Amino acid sequence: TTLQQTTNPAFDHCESRYWLAYRDRKIVGRIAGIINHSYIQRWGKKYARFGWFDFEDDETVAFVLLRQVEQWASERGMDAVHGPMGLTNFDPAGVLVEGYDQFATLAELYNYPYYPACIEKAGYQKEVDWVEYKISVSNKVPEKIEQAASIVKRRYKLSTVNLQNTNDITHYARAIFELVNTCYGHLHGMVPLTEKQIHYYIRRYLSFMRKDFVSLVVDLEGTLIAFAIAMPSLSRALQKANGSLFPFGLFHIMKALRNNNVAELCLVAIRPDFQGKGVNALLMEEIHKGCIRNNIIMAEGNPELESNKQVQSLWTYYETQQHKRRRSYLKYL
Repeated sequence: TTLQQTTNPAFDHCESRYWLAYRDRKIVGRIAGIINHSYIQRWGKKYARFGWFDFEDDETVAFVLLRQVEQWASERGMDAVHGPMGLTNFDPAGVLVEGYDQFATLAELYNYPYYPACIEKAGYQKEVDWVEYKISVSNKVPEKIEQAASIVKRRYKLSTVNLQNTNDITHYARAIFELVNTCYGHLHGMVPLTEKQIHYYIRRYLSFMRKDFVSLVVDLEGTLIAFAIAMPSLSRALQKANGSLFPFGLFHIMKALRNNNVAELCLVAIRPDFQGKGVNALLMEEIHKGCIRNNIIMAEGNPELESNKQVQSLWTYYETQQHKRRRSYLKYL
């Protein structure tokens, strides 16, 4: 439903075109061209995007598809094309340039090593990189995190929400996405979510949230000031499902949600006036406890900008490995 204008509220401010490349009546490539008018208004850059870009190992196919987007973007008055990017920052972005031997997370797409080479040959240059980390999860919360969390609670009169079920998470769902708008606004390509988009993502993602993997921090008035959301990894389950929920795909996914030793760290945000005050220790303490209860031994972060030191500081007291890197490219027309 992501690319359907009737179901995705991103099309209230986006337009798109889609192309397929054929050889001998066989599909050998695909690409989407996107213009996000809210992005142009927010950032003052008349850039179109390419996304959902897949092609056989043939640079000619890649060139033809990219030229279609470039021509369309030029006709629409754009100055440049960048990508891969989606309609919003909640869609997969970037080409994998390191870590081809690793599984993709739920929020990512996988690609072969020839992808970035073909994009660069088509005249595109690096715009930004995202890096990803594996984090070892011990069977005990690091003492320094426990100490820091205790100090922060007392000093700023903060507390974590004792979640009993998914309905408790629902109560904070809107506040979570409002924090996303507040905290993510400065990140590459970010455009604030509209009311319709917030409702869309609440419906889309709430079913995946489990209370053991959600950490919510509130002030004395009960206002949400920080959150972290993780989930059991679905990477291997999706591989076993082979792209289909039925007849057995759904079984593999449900099993992975209940019995898993790997988690994915999905979203984290701290209100700007509480950043740099140790609130991250509160978030990590709760997520770590949830991982211990569910026998998680390793967590995998989703893409974070290589310049985003605030997020990378979350892993200060953990053994980590930077194992993947993704890249967005840019070409002026």
